[in-house]
Amino acid sequence: MNAPARFDSLPRFASSLKAIESLKPSEPLYLVHPEKFAAAAKQFLDGFDGDVLYAVKANPHPIALRHLWDAGIRHFDTASLGEIESVKGLLPDAICHFMAPVRLAGQAKCAFELHGVTDFVVDSESELDKLLAETGDPKKLRVFVRLVASLGGALLEMSSKYGCRPEEASKLLKRVAQAGALPCLTFHVGSQCLSPFSYAQAIEIAQRTITLSGVEIAALDIGGGFPTAYAGQEPPPYHWYFDMIKEALANLGKHDLKVMCEPGRALVAQGISLVTQVVMRRGDRLYLNDGIYGSFDEQRFAGFDEDYPPSGITLDAKGKAKILTGEKRPFRAYGPTCDSADVLPRPVMLPDSIATGDFVLFDAMGAYTVSSRSAFNGYYPDGWAIIG
Repeated sequence: MNAPARFDSLPRFASSLKAIESLKPSEPLYLVHPEKFAAAAKQFLDGFDGDVLYAVKANPHPIALRHLWDAGIRHFDTASLGEIESVKGLLPDAICHFMAPVRLAGQAKCAFELHGVTDFVVDSESELDKLLAETGDPKKLRVFVRLVASLGGALLEMSSKYGCRPEEASKLLKRVAQAGALPCLTFHVGSQCLSPFSYAQAIEIAQRTITLSGVEIAALDIGGGFPTAYAGQEPPPYHWYFDMIKEALANLGKHDLKVMCEPGRALVAQGISLVTQVVMRRGDRLYLNDGIYGSFDEQRFAGFDEDYPPSGITLDAKGKAKILTGEKRPFRAYGPTCDSADVLPRPVMLPDSIATGDFVLFDAMGAYTVSSRSAFNGYYPDGWAIIG
């Protein structure tokens, strides 16, 4: 299960400082921490009593996919045919689940016939009709009806675009069962959910839906939303989430119910750091070689409202990398493009001694960075090294 050739021989360093010292990168550099990928996967595989699906949209890069596979992840939450093809092309034995409620025409057919995908999500009559028509063999399908779960506690809500209320969902469950497919339920409490109780509330909504429908569901997918630790956002320990979910599931009284979850951020965020360089300092402004159109796209969203906690790093007269110390002050950080909107939305706190040519190291940059970067204005962060 190998990544493309260019990633099989990445340079390896004992630490982030050694990587900076050796490479002196003038372009953004992603630093991969294999042990952090392994630790994140182990937490879910050991702690969650069901199938763990990696939400590929968080980071579809071959390096992330391969490290999670090596750590024991076998199921993948894929939200497009492109993601399915990427996963199966790299990991032929992976089990893909097409968990997008709305799919482009023909994608369900291709996923079903060419890649053996049998799990699909719907939240409307029309999408169910399309799915049944394209696959043509409902007895081989598990169809998950997606519920609205607007419960608070998450930094990014995930129910305004997809999902239906229990009344509508119960009708869909009946139609799924009548068609001969296995009826299932799913929901998403929101990204970076800091409240374990939100999962218990969502499971109660699922229970209400089951009661309304009179249908015995075959599986419950509790979605993603599991958080990672960012500066200023220390979430509850994962065992609180797993215990809360287990207790809520016990109240369903369905002891043989198959259960799934879809962690994305929680599996990859800590596994990658990012090294940027100060192209120019102008007073309280830093012009970096990466920005909003590159690795920092997610920082546009409300909720990520803490000051960034990066490390400033300089090379001394002997070329040795060292962390800058001293009193910190807020800097406005701009990306490299010519767009005035290419500016991080909140200050970056760094020592006042930071200067042109120094480096800024951001940790926990594995989620929604690589997946949302663009080549706008000719800039595309794509340097890689392994740490450890």
